[in-house]
Amino acid sequence: MTSLQMRAVATFVRLAYKPRMATAERGRARVAAPKGPSGPPAKLRRRHEVSTRRIGGFECHTVAPRGRTAERAAVYLHGGAYVGEISPQHRALVSRMADAGVRVEVPSYGLAPQHTYREAYPFVTAVYRELVAGFGADAVTLAGDSAGGGLAFGLARTLGESGLPQPRRLVLIAPWLDLTISNPGVPAVEARDPWLSSAGLHEAAAAWAGGDDPTDPRLSPLNGPLAGLAPIDVYVGTRDICLPDCLLLRDRAAAEGASVQLTVCEGAVHVYPLIPAPEGRAAARAIVRDVATGPAAPRPREGADPAR
Repeated sequence: MTSLQMRAVATFVRLAYKPRMATAERGRARVAAPKGPSGPPAKLRRRHEVSTRRIGGFECHTVAPRGRTAERAAVYLHGGAYVGEISPQHRALVSRMADAGVRVEVPSYGLAPQHTYREAYPFVTAVYRELVAGFGADAVTLAGDSAGGGLAFGLARTLGESGLPQPRRLVLIAPWLDLTISNPGVPAVEARDPWLSSAGLHEAAAAWAGGDDPTDPRLSPLNGPLAGLAPIDVYVGTRDICLPDCLLLRDRAAAEGASVQLTVCEGAVHVYPLIPAPEGRAAARAIVRDVATGPAAPRPREGADPAR
């Protein structure tokens, strides 16, 4: 049964956020809006060891546990339709990971329309490369929500091209898997989604693609093969426009022999593990527990087919 808190959140976001991207015109205005700050706030710095460095012209923020050595690490890619900066809800989950002893790298990838995926991929690949060099891939989780979930998934698919191993696990929170939003199941779910609208998302997608084909797997990673990827955990609510593609990812994984564990939360809104409701808190606890203490992912035997 959907909690009262989740219902209240759904009402709030329908009033406060749904109008922002409800039409193409409003979507274009959202894309063109000035970007806010992305640096870690003082509250996060007081609680954790926080540092910032530049890689290829973009900032990456490290949030590490204070007073202890991290044995696990994660790259967290925030959502925001590729046009919005990191939010307090993202930082809260990052902080919980650091509380659990995880070193978290938070790349401030460039946002559209000033930047596109063509700049994001080299940047986040470099961040991942540095982290794997320090911890080993079996100790690293690649995570993200919404647009950041799509970028995390796309990054995982390109790691082999960069000579890098898969992480121990992928954690995707309501990932944006297909920029075209063309799944035939979308309209029925969109009618129930109190937050997101395809009209505005199409404008953000076009800006992020920068004139390139939005079906390219680097933009719409659902279009690429799944063989050889790390095990994937996906969290999505039933009132989330991302649900149909998450279901399709599960079905494709079953057909291709990939490992996808899908958690669908009844009545939950977009990126529900970031929401201060019982369903969100329970999902966040599960995510943090797995990132901090979950078993290492099994690796293919030498000479084995990685898709099996």
